[in-house]
Amino acid sequence: MIKNNYSILVTFFFLLLLAGCSENTPANNSEENSTSKNILTMSWPSDIGEANPHLYSPNEMFAQALLYDPLVVYENDGTLSPGLAEKWDVSEDGKEYTFYLRDGVVYSDGSKLTADNVKRNFDTVIGNSLAHSWLEVVTVIDKVEAVDELAVKISLKEAYYPFLQELALIRPLRMLGDAGFPDSGNTADGIKKPIGTGPWILSESNENHTVFIRNENYWGEKPTIEKVEVKYIADSQMRMMALENEEIDLIFGSSQLTPSEFTTLQQNNQYLTEVSEPLSTRILSLNSTYGVTKYKEVRLALQHALDRQTIIDHILSGLEQEAHSLFAPGFPYSDIEIEEYEYDLEKSKQILDDAGWNVDAKTGIRSKDGEKLELLMAYNSSDQVHKTIYEFLQGAWKEIGVDVKLIAEENQVYYARTKAGEYNIVMNDTWGAPYDPHMYIRTMIGEQQIGNYSLIGTDSSDKLTEDITRVIRTTDETERASLYKNIIQTIQQEAILMPISYKQNYLVANDVFKKLNFSPQQFEVPINLYEMK
Repeated sequence: MIKNNYSILVTFFFLLLLAGCSENTPANNSEENSTSKNILTMSWPSDIGEANPHLYSPNEMFAQALLYDPLVVYENDGTLSPGLAEKWDVSEDGKEYTFYLRDGVVYSDGSKLTADNVKRNFDTVIGNSLAHSWLEVVTVIDKVEAVDELAVKISLKEAYYPFLQELALIRPLRMLGDAGFPDSGNTADGIKKPIGTGPWILSESNENHTVFIRNENYWGEKPTIEKVEVKYIADSQMRMMALENEEIDLIFGSSQLTPSEFTTLQQNNQYLTEVSEPLSTRILSLNSTYGVTKYKEVRLALQHALDRQTIIDHILSGLEQEAHSLFAPGFPYSDIEIEEYEYDLEKSKQILDDAGWNVDAKTGIRSKDGEKLELLMAYNSSDQVHKTIYEFLQGAWKEIGVDVKLIAEENQVYYARTKAGEYNIVMNDTWGAPYDPHMYIRTMIGEQQIGNYSLIGTDSSDKLTEDITRVIRTTDETERASLYKNIIQTIQQEAILMPISYKQNYLVANDVFKKLNFSPQQFEVPINLYEMK
């Protein structure tokens, strides 16, 4: 009897235990699933560096954009809206800007955004001006003053119309909290910690991955996703495999997949795929100071020998739109009529014949006065798309009697070659919003810039230099539009740049998202706008 009662008691407690387990298990699973839905895992080709908001490579722009905010924001329609500054005044002569900061904005460490802190950020960037010599917004600032706790006045040496536009750039003028500055006070020496006011906080970073968590004190609309893990995967095939195995949810950006890899994934209904509007222009830049591209007739002949449609159809998998003008339609001051160079091999040959470039019967290569019609085309060896386009041109241009030598180089060596101007043709894509058109045009008068090597060997060099210098200074809207028209049409007439296609961003994702989007800035991943199921 006692034994029977004991058995009943054990059975009773066992059933209670099972009941308890059966109540807890689904709840735990539900909680776990709920949590996992708010975690985004994505790939990136390289680590993000120390995420210094005031410096360039190896700091990755997408990470800087997640952590740090600008004073003003560049919107999808090209307008500027309040960022950390809720409003601003501009003096009549265009040389003084007073920004009124949002009250109550705090950094990720809890410290408050103040005018003194903003001045400190500007001062350290200006103090390292050599690193930013390519960027007019840094060199044009005369002084920065904290007017009161939430007002900052910036005085310029001279009027500069894209000033607000360049404040919206991802770097170098975004704000770092005081505790993030190094002991030297100069962020050129590095930072102690990436303390920003942005929608995300860096919580963990090592050689394999980086983790961002949502900034619960963010002053703007908080992201719905709680956590983002970025896994470093250098090889595109490994990225595709990771997506297939659901080790990552998202591959973002045209630099992470070749066009053919993207279209392969696009044809698989298992994945969500999206393509952005045109963001920049893929361009071949001809050096007017080097070898045979010094001659305008050679540049004109090459323009008519560029088969854009075949490149787009067979190398870019039909993803990009044919481009004849420097900037995509819709960019400021860029809807300008120009005379296009249509693909016409016979016309190309005729131009060379008329100029005295004769074909050697044995080699099929042209020469004139003992000079061979030979092009040196250099490219970054890691860029497979550029390599394929160059190989296509090598074969195509041989038909008109041009001998193309291809040189593949490691990034730093290639960069040094472009700085020295030792090439006939290199890729020199535009940068998209908010840089275009003014920054791309402005670099054409900067020493050792690719655009400058295109410009300075032409008969129009002096006039172009004068117009470019003027266009970024004038405060007269009518004059500015007229100058841009002259500049873009002259560039086309001199045949120094060869637009191929308008570049787009694309993404591939597993079916875990309710909402995905692109930013008007091609280097930004707008994760704060994403929603997961």
